[in-house]
Amino acid sequence: MTGTIDRRLSELGIVLPQPPAPVASYIPYVTTGHLVFISGQIPLENGQVRYAGTLGKDMSLDEGKAAARMCGINLIAQLKAACGGDLDRVRRCVRLGVFVNAIAGFGQHPEVANGASDLMLEVFGDHGRHARAAVGAGSLPRNVAVEVEAVFEIA
Repeated sequence: MTGTIDRRLSELGIVLPQPPAPVASYIPYVTTGHLVFISGQIPLENGQVRYAGTLGKDMSLDEGKAAARMCGINLIAQLKAACGGDLDRVRRCVRLGVFVNAIAGFGQHPEVANGASDLMLEVFGDHGRHARAAVGAGSLPRNVAVEVEAVFEIA
């Protein structure tokens, strides 16, 4: 039987991937009390980097937003694993941290980050409203365009 959030994902045409495995010495998420801290997710699709490059140089704003959205989908896949498969346990998206691989002087980090933020609102409704940081980085792992980490509250 599917839950409310699973039905919402289906309505949005989103199929969650298998949660990506860590590529270094860390775990994908940590649960403490009612909080789930999800390690930074990159724009992986079928195990391959989908959006690599630098915003303001060889990637457009729209590509950056799409990369952030893909990171958000991978976050939700990790969250589903942390919730034992039941996304209806999610009470709130507390915070997103969005890192944008950008040239010096790039100023549209918030717009890029909206790719992930808007996804949380689409999927979780008002429970998807969150605090956020959107920052530029001179480089990111695997030369990805965006990396997103998150904190969620669960029941």
